Amino acid sequence: MSAAPQDVQPQAFAAIDAAVAQAVDAQAHYGAAPHTTRSALLRALAAALENDAAALVALADAETSLGTARLNGELARTAFQLRGFADRLDAGAAARIVDDAAVPGAPPAGRPHLTRVFAPLGPVAMFSASNFPFAFSVLGGDTASALAAGCTVIVKPHSGHPELSRRVHTLAAAVLREQGLPLGVVAFVDQATREAATHLVRHAEVSAVAFTGSYQGGVALWHAANARPRPIPFYGELGSVNPLLVLPAALANGCDAPAATLAASIALDCGQFCTSPGLILIRDDTDGERFATVLVRALGAHQPHAMLTPAMRRGFEDATARIASQPGVRARLAPPSTNDDAPAPRLYEVDALTFIDNAALHEEMFGPAALLVKVRDHAQTLAVLAAVAGSLTVTLWGADAETPDNRALAAAAQRIAGRVLFGSVPTGVAVCDAQQHGGPWPASTQPQSTSVGYAAMERFLRPVALQDAPQWAIAANTGGIVS
Repeated sequence: MSAAPQDVQPQAFAAIDAAVAQAVDAQAHYGAAPHTTRSALLRALAAALENDAAALVALADAETSLGTARLNGELARTAFQLRGFADRLDAGAAARIVDDAAVPGAPPAGRPHLTRVFAPLGPVAMFSASNFPFAFSVLGGDTASALAAGCTVIVKPHSGHPELSRRVHTLAAAVLREQGLPLGVVAFVDQATREAATHLVRHAEVSAVAFTGSYQGGVALWHAANARPRPIPFYGELGSVNPLLVLPAALANGCDAPAATLAASIALDCGQFCTSPGLILIRDDTDGERFATVLVRALGAHQPHAMLTPAMRRGFEDATARIASQPGVRARLAPPSTNDDAPAPRLYEVDALTFIDNAALHEEMFGPAALLVKVRDHAQTLAVLAAVAGSLTVTLWGADAETPDNRALAAAAQRIAGRVLFGSVPTGVAVCDAQQHGGPWPASTQPQSTSVGYAAMERFLRPVALQDAPQWAIAANTGGIVS
């Protein structure tokens, strides 16, 4: 990591310090505000996005090349989840209590009156993602869940869409003024250097970090969070190969439809999804080879658009080159790219034993590429899954029947993934109460939490037990609600 120029570094650190101070000042007011204040803010932010949708989408498309159809859908999703958190707040999700009445007598049977409530952690440093300029950015899921929990947010925007980030933050600031709330409720640090970003994570007044991004960047910040004199929770989503198993039963009606579905998922938005299926397990038999042949043809027909940033394109080329150079790897689809911005799709193949023995083959290729692993039988399939580190998803095609083998596969999938699919493709993550977007390392740093869905609010709430507390103290810790 290269050092920033001497005259830039103090200025960048000062900007971080000022943003954190703004968030800290706002925390005392916002954290104690009624839950209706939070829900009103979330709904107003959703409306502001929708009211400026045309200009925002045009700006996002200019910076990301993701296309207006995709971006309009993502903006709608972002507004939807803001309102969804508001609805959960109004239903008492952050005001829930666990109440144990006093029991006369000596312990262990006797006890005082205990009430378990949930308090906001405090200011949250939120690192925007590159690939979701609305849904994982300034007013995305991390910000929405932190605001719902009563935490102020310090937004560190992504360099891939800086103007959009500034525009959305300007909208948020206008909403805060209209709602009579401090501007520090959603603070902003603009374009920070790597060193300044680390300074943000190390800042003594930051209480938690939410991060979606690369493994290398996430691990560096995770280490910084844990090396503080007072370590703080670091909620990082770092990377995932998302295995997809094509079992024999999945090909009972032919290969064309499943291959087309899979190819579209691999190439979707130039493969720039954290849930893109990057590891495909097929049987090493006639049907498996037939499926691979059809998949090569289907994937080769896709012409992805430009990647989000030149650095991301370079990273994709480096990752695919590393996979291609490994012993035993065969390139099934690796045409030369004719466009400096848009890469051609790639598909590589390896046998199960080679994959298991070579950790370099377990790494993510972030872009329109996947690795086919040919397995001889059920036992080898389980062995390949066991060799995979944590993953956001595992998809099982053809495991609908209840059999001992399918039960074993489902159990193996659940050991390594936060979400297990029994059909469809993993690209596309619904925003709802039951969603789990996280998984064992390196998919995420906190596998017991989710960054998508309404349970994401729980990351930023800390349980506190109040003993023999008067009613006012309980009400003060539940946003004015006693459930």
